Amino acid sequence: MVFWEGYVSDEAMGTFAPIVVYWLYAGIYQLLPPLDNYRLHTRREEDEKNSVPLPSVVRGVLLQQLAQATVAQGLFVVSYFNFTLSFRVVSAECASFQCPTCVYVYELTKKANTSGITIQPSILVQIVQIVVAMLVMDTWQYFVHRYMHQNKFLYRHVHSQHHRLVVPYAIGALYNHPLEGLLLDTFGGALSFLVSGMTARTAVTFFCFAVIKTVDDHCGLWLPYNVFHTFFQNNTAYHDIHHQLQGLKYNYSQPFFPIWDKIFGTYMPYSLVRRPEGGFEAKAMKAAKD
Repeated sequence: MVFWEGYVSDEAMGTFAPIVVYWLYAGIYQLLPPLDNYRLHTRREEDEKNSVPLPSVVRGVLLQQLAQATVAQGLFVVSYFNFTLSFRVVSAECASFQCPTCVYVYELTKKANTSGITIQPSILVQIVQIVVAMLVMDTWQYFVHRYMHQNKFLYRHVHSQHHRLVVPYAIGALYNHPLEGLLLDTFGGALSFLVSGMTARTAVTFFCFAVIKTVDDHCGLWLPYNVFHTFFQNNTAYHDIHHQLQGLKYNYSQPFFPIWDKIFGTYMPYSLVRRPEGGFEAKAMKAAKD
């Protein structure tokens, strides 16, 4: 039982809840006081280094979210009918389910019963699916993100739009070129959903969490007691290094774990140093492959 049951479908929540969560969470950061003692960059740096105004950033994010919502709705519809059909085919071919192979296939495809009602897996299964989705998303985003830096044409005409925000801030987390938004985020999310085998209801949790994590990684603040800084090595300061000139070809991993950076030698550690005027500075250290 979830609070929206009976009011909004899981598919609609999976499509629109992440968008609402994005603006709520990013909006909280935007409405905070300056918090100069916790900033990774000074306000002056933000004004001088960022080459795109806030209204343009907002428009760019809304455009990407429109594309994501369109793809998500289609994905949920196709996935629902595909798994409903799979259930009926299996049950027709082996009604007794005595064969271990049939039972296994049945468990993998059991998303809807014969009346079309979606069957939710156990909490443990959902956790495993979310972890799988996190790893799939990280893998997809690492290699696509890295290629967009290595391919000069794609970087100049596509990915450089995101790096116009040299000093990241929360609302700009999804400020990308439309093509990048489609390839990196929308396709990555769709692949994570399909490979993990999660239901639309589980997807609500996963995509909302992914959005919150992405916004937090771009917030530009090193706040005390931030759980993402505690449990994730890939965090605000880690991604801030990537937005700096010396870290442009490092720390591609996003949004969860630095696994691929460490495997392929693109991991750049950092140290947090307090600035005399207040706040912190994430200073890049020697790259792992050096």
